[in-house]
Amino acid sequence: MQQDLERVARNRYGLWISSLLLILALAGFVALAIYFAPQYVAGLTGWQLLAFGLMMALVPAFLWLVFFYLQDRLAPEPKGNVFGVFVLGGLLAAAIGQPVIERIFQVQDWMYTTWWVQLLASILVIGFVQEFLVYASVRYSIYRSRDFDERVDGVIYAIAAGLGYATVLNFQYVMQHGGVDVGVGAMTVTINALAQAGFAGIIGYFLGQAKFETTPRYWLALGVALAAVLNGVFFFLEDQVTMRGLSFTPLNGVILAGVFAFVILAIVFFLIRRANAETMAIARMQAKPPSQAAG
Repeated sequence: MQQDLERVARNRYGLWISSLLLILALAGFVALAIYFAPQYVAGLTGWQLLAFGLMMALVPAFLWLVFFYLQDRLAPEPKGNVFGVFVLGGLLAAAIGQPVIERIFQVQDWMYTTWWVQLLASILVIGFVQEFLVYASVRYSIYRSRDFDERVDGVIYAIAAGLGYATVLNFQYVMQHGGVDVGVGAMTVTINALAQAGFAGIIGYFLGQAKFETTPRYWLALGVALAAVLNGVFFFLEDQVTMRGLSFTPLNGVILAGVFAFVILAIVFFLIRRANAETMAIARMQAKPPSQAAG
């Protein structure tokens, strides 16, 4: 019993290091795209530009998977599980999420009429659809597996699902634009990846707690709702700070996304560490002889 509690309460520092490295690496990716890449891709047209854009859309997910693989050495998750959840998040985005948002709700036709309609649509339609599917990618796949044996596993798998969803959004962006302007494209795919990782971290925390703690029946619904609200508010604000009349300034969105992801993941890390500390205190109490525990 004590060993089970100690395993549940393990702090996976590699995850937090890899998340921080992801944020820094994506900032470097944007800088390279703005200042160095244009001179090398200026001559690309047609399918070449499209292929380059699709490759660029994969960069955020590739960076995170590499950093996760390098840092998660102490008690690593099976790589096939992580990659499978990543793929599942992308498949649900392509098969359900985006078709529901764009074809059933058709938000692109009405959400920009007023600012408050845009905000409500961002939360109640886009936010809830996206975050429920990220949640479903974990809850109905790896959640009941014996490999999901620590609180922090919820964050690991949820971030993988969120990045899978973000990759589909990035692919969609590239296809709709027939390729990308290198600088703006790099910023857009970076914003999507950072934001979705942050939202997914919240869902992952709620999943981890629900797996190993006695939580209220509404607990998981609360986690999805919180992530959905933050999703909608974030992209509403991101739209406001990146569009100033006719002046498009996506770099502001990258800064906002980076700060947002860092703050959200730091809060999630703090909450998990606090829960792990409480679990370890219980484990130590159980390890004491009855006379000492009573005293």
